[in-house]
Amino acid sequence: MSTTEAWTHRRLLEWTTGFLEQHGSESPRLEAELLLAEAVGCQRIELYTSFESVPADGKRDLFRELVRQRAAGTPVAYLLGRREFYSLEFHVTRDVLVPRPETEFLVVRALDLLKSHCGDRSPQVADIGTGSGNIAVSIAKHAPRAQVVAVDISSVALAVAADNVRRHKLEEQIQLIESELFDAVEQTAQFDLIVSNPPYITTAELAELPPEVADHEPRLALDGGPQGVSVIEQLIPQAAERLVVGGHLLLEVSPTTVERVAALIEADGRFERLPTVQDLSGLPRVVGARRC
Repeated sequence: MSTTEAWTHRRLLEWTTGFLEQHGSESPRLEAELLLAEAVGCQRIELYTSFESVPADGKRDLFRELVRQRAAGTPVAYLLGRREFYSLEFHVTRDVLVPRPETEFLVVRALDLLKSHCGDRSPQVADIGTGSGNIAVSIAKHAPRAQVVAVDISSVALAVAADNVRRHKLEEQIQLIESELFDAVEQTAQFDLIVSNPPYITTAELAELPPEVADHEPRLALDGGPQGVSVIEQLIPQAAERLVVGGHLLLEVSPTTVERVAALIEADGRFERLPTVQDLSGLPRVVGARRC
């Protein structure tokens, strides 16, 4: 790295893009831009009108440290403290999973079902394993009549979710509960829709995940046990007890566990299976069922 040529925004981006690409980034230019914008305190789009600007030494040092951590495997969302999901911005920390585009298919399906909800009362929704609250918030934001109970076993995850509920001004719609599945949810509570992005990675698959996932994201939210369905096999019968007749259950799943999940739903005997939703890669992603 030459010290005679000024380290302009352009030069920093060009060098960092190559550096991150060498360290396995799938979107090196995008990540370089996001990290530089964070370091200099501007919007990413503003970098395009300031290519020849030279950041102050302190800002360049911060950028260098962010790049170092990214190259070491820390997800960009954790470095920035935020992630966009369903066109909304969410605060994230290492206590919650990074929201992913695949989960948006769960939200889309949930909103489609809520559109068909009839009656004077507000639809009652439960989000089990809410994490950052991205699913609960997205549903509440786009279905303003819905009342959502968002549950997580982790108190630190719920603190993140609470921040996101406040950020989006949804305190009147979303109730947060620390609970293992439905254990601490009011026993008489019944729901029209139950959604969940539960742990569904098998323990063996977990060992093969990229280090940026396996070494940085919370294992509790990833590890679905030997078959990837340890939590799901508990959730399905509890959901059957908590859904009104005609209510729906939606589960995000792994393509490798979808048949196991389908078999568990059918074995319960209280559900009618719905068509599985595929993601943009054509892989099965959201398993649905209707309470009979």
